[in-house]
Amino acid sequence: MNKKLSPAFVELTQDAILKVIWFKSSLRVFLIQHRISDSALAQWHSDQSKRDFIQWLWPRLVKDEKGQNAILAMARSLAEMKHFPDLERKEDTKERIPEAVEAVNRLRLAVAEINEAIRETKASEARRKAAMEDASKRQAAQQSLEKLQAALNGLISKIGTQEGGYEFERWIYDLAVYFELEARPGYKAAGRQIDGAITIEGTTFLVEAKLVNEPIGSPDIDIFMAKIDSKADNTMGLFISLSGFNDGAKQAASKQRTPMLLLDSSHVFNLIMRGEMTLPQVVSRIKRHAHQTGSSYLAATDF
Repeated sequence: MNKKLSPAFVELTQDAILKVIWFKSSLRVFLIQHRISDSALAQWHSDQSKRDFIQWLWPRLVKDEKGQNAILAMARSLAEMKHFPDLERKEDTKERIPEAVEAVNRLRLAVAEINEAIRETKASEARRKAAMEDASKRQAAQQSLEKLQAALNGLISKIGTQEGGYEFERWIYDLAVYFELEARPGYKAAGRQIDGAITIEGTTFLVEAKLVNEPIGSPDIDIFMAKIDSKADNTMGLFISLSGFNDGAKQAASKQRTPMLLLDSSHVFNLIMRGEMTLPQVVSRIKRHAHQTGSSYLAATDF
């Protein structure tokens, strides 16, 4: 508890404890239950009244957080009381119990206010912590995205080279990892080179990455289609070409089952790298378009 107890709350607790607990032995047990130290209890002399000891103890408890926590714990215990065993044994029960009930009721309202204030403080702290963590994650994500952007910019000068093609394959794998997707870098299967694999929303996509000077034509589509057809029924293809696709390629990729989706530089630069959409969102949007129209390509400007 970081909030300091008000003098009024401390006084209400003191008043309730004196009106609810009548016998010294009961008060001693109550104080022990609420972790009042043996050294403090040792100062309670046999000829000292309950009121005198409480008035001696209370100023010492309010000095630090530990003591105030003890007072709050006692206040909560008192606020929960519905029966008063000590007072039921007194001859003047009818006078004492109404006084105790009134004191407990006043304290119960004060405890409820304290509890609500503590809950709000904790909730505010949790919100602040979550906001800080979210800001930290966004900053880290932005830095990672900037690194990916810088790496992609560095590939532009290598378009059309074998070295650039290999680096582009690796870049796509790094992009998938950035978006926390299940991904696999380039590998060979049954003698066929696969540039990678990415799983999005339960669908596994074989990846074909091209960093070439001219738009992709239908021959490259046919070669990649053969790789897809040799895999399980739930396998699709994701063809990524920064130089885009000609009309023949788009038509060849679009079939009845539409097993292949096409991404070009507009999807990569204008949507993903700008942070407008994530890679999974872009792929899902094109996939939905393919299911609705049979076309494997949807320009970024048509999203």
